[in-house]
Amino acid sequence: MRIGSIEVERGVLLAPMEDVTDLPFRIICKRLGADIVYTEFISSEGLVRNAWRSRSKLTVEDEERPVAIQIFGGNIPVMVEAARLSEEAGPDFIDINCGCWVKNVVARSAGAALLKDPPLMAKMAREIVDTVKLPVTLKTRLGWDKNSIVIEDVARRLEQAGIAALAIHCRTRDMGHNGDASWDWIAKVKQAVDIPIIINGDIKTPQDAKRAFDETGCDAVMIGRAAISNPFIMRQTRRYLDEGVLEDSPTAEERINTLMEHLRLAILHKGDRLGIREFRKFYSGYLKGLHCASSARGDLVLYDSFEQIEERLVRYREFLQEYEAERLANDTVYAAA
Repeated sequence: MRIGSIEVERGVLLAPMEDVTDLPFRIICKRLGADIVYTEFISSEGLVRNAWRSRSKLTVEDEERPVAIQIFGGNIPVMVEAARLSEEAGPDFIDINCGCWVKNVVARSAGAALLKDPPLMAKMAREIVDTVKLPVTLKTRLGWDKNSIVIEDVARRLEQAGIAALAIHCRTRDMGHNGDASWDWIAKVKQAVDIPIIINGDIKTPQDAKRAFDETGCDAVMIGRAAISNPFIMRQTRRYLDEGVLEDSPTAEERINTLMEHLRLAILHKGDRLGIREFRKFYSGYLKGLHCASSARGDLVLYDSFEQIEERLVRYREFLQEYEAERLANDTVYAAA
């Protein structure tokens, strides 16, 4: 798959997710094997009005490249200006969000609302493509609902508009995240256009990723919610695609060490107070399934300093090591008996 000067073979991409794919999380996923990462979606109105929250999301770093800045909005002139501002931030390409299904976005004629007007979506894409020098991609869904699946028509229009690649979440807007993703549409779109097609939706395991390539002929897979609770899926998927090797789940020690490194990055880029507060949503994912995780997590969400958090995690890591050693010793005794 080629997007401008970027070329990846059977790419494993981190999906743009609001309140998730901030800079620290993108760096972690990149270190763990993601080929391309995307920012959270950024309000075009917020960028043009110089809103702090929107502007702060524009920050990108060399370590995470290739990285795309994703913008959303329903007003074409505002989106064009937001794309220009995004280009100034120095990403590798710009992505247009035409897939967000949440009510407050759709109510502003943005996100998946544009699926109700494919000519308008294509017009927006064309004007952005004509304004910026960077490649422009777009992410959307199959259609507004099951009675208006327009993805083949949309793909053709976007290719003509100059879009460099198209990511498709294989659900309709009214489905949100419910129901099964309909991957069969990807093969149909691949026959309709020549631009790279990226599949999104229900890529939960390395096996899912391989099956998506095998069954649909897609050019890349985009992993979203599965990465929140398991960022190691990037490395696991990359290795499975390249070597056919299914890695064991990361050890408790690796999970806790990665958690602490992720938190350090959050504090570095956001400061202690905001970094620690916004990081709390990640504890559940990193610690999921570990022995007595709920007790550790209950303590961690109450702390407001890195020193407290680090000390608690070190104690928890040592507790798990002792627990595992005792469990293995008991298993040895039972086997001998």
